[in-house]
Amino acid sequence: MFGAARATFDNRIKITGPTFAEDPMQVPIAFDASALGKVERVVVVVDRNPIRKVLEFEPMRMRPALSFRFKLQEASPVRVAARTPDGVWHVGTFLVDATGGGCTLPGATRKDATWSTTLNQVESRVFPGFNGAGSRIRLRVMHPMDTGLVAGIPSFHIEQLDLLDGRRQPMLRLALYEPVAENPIFSFDLDGPVEHGISVAGVDNNGNRIRAQVTR
Repeated sequence: MFGAARATFDNRIKITGPTFAEDPMQVPIAFDASALGKVERVVVVVDRNPIRKVLEFEPMRMRPALSFRFKLQEASPVRVAARTPDGVWHVGTFLVDATGGGCTLPGATRKDATWSTTLNQVESRVFPGFNGAGSRIRLRVMHPMDTGLVAGIPSFHIEQLDLLDGRRQPMLRLALYEPVAENPIFSFDLDGPVEHGISVAGVDNNGNRIRAQVTR
């Protein structure tokens, strides 16, 4: 995962989530690596999932903190690895127990065949004054996020999601993989107010584009 780079376990990465996943297809998790100082990239991995890598996060102009939901196949450690400018990966760990099966079951919109009517629609909300003087942006992107591990349903998932400022410059970048939950919801934190003109751009692995404005 990290090649020849140095890696160390580090409890400064704060991870919160359920100790037991009641719904293995929608497991909420949040992390905050702000105590490390500047963070260039964050990778989230689930040891015992059939597809281990969940997402990669480049905070750029955002805090190195994120909340989202993922699929869990069986009880497993969840690893959040943050790379600092010196090239060191700092790894935090959180153990989640589960009955399992989250990666090998069809999602709700597959079962009722509604996924195609809402594909790549985006809902957004801004929370000013979150955590003191900061702000929070919450996004929901409608997508089935199929793992490819269900018979007859190939892998179909969002590959990249960018948050752009009013000048179309990236504020953050997400690389997403199949274990991210269906119709994913992401929450990002800013240290200041949210400026006008922020938008979302992305693409899935079938080439379908995602475009939306973030509403204040």
